Amino acid sequence: MTDEIRALKRRHLVYYLEVYDDETNELLGHLVDLTTSGLKLVSKQRIPTNRDYKLRMMLPEGYFSQKDLYFEAHSMWTSNDINPDFYDTGFSAPKLDADAKEIIRGLVRQISFND
Repeated sequence: MTDEIRALKRRHLVYYLEVYDDETNELLGHLVDLTTSGLKLVSKQRIPTNRDYKLRMMLPEGYFSQKDLYFEAHSMWTSNDINPDFYDTGFSAPKLDADAKEIIRGLVRQISFND
């Protein structure tokens, strides 16, 4: 991904929303940045790459009618975070439906840093 041109600017969020593996209910990590085509998580454990996940992201209270966003994503890469106790993992999410994309756009509008 580092050699590819990023089509959408990453948006860093004010909240580090929790993201779970919906099949195991395990906390995978916290959302660091987000676009309508992918996301980056920071986590305590290294997340296996080249794997499909069914994810559940906890949405911030008071912004949306639902409390969770469910979607599929594919883990693309992982690396050490700036903090050596954590890992960063990048996911692509090519199968987002229109409703999920609208929620993500709402997250970016309402809770991202203005940069």
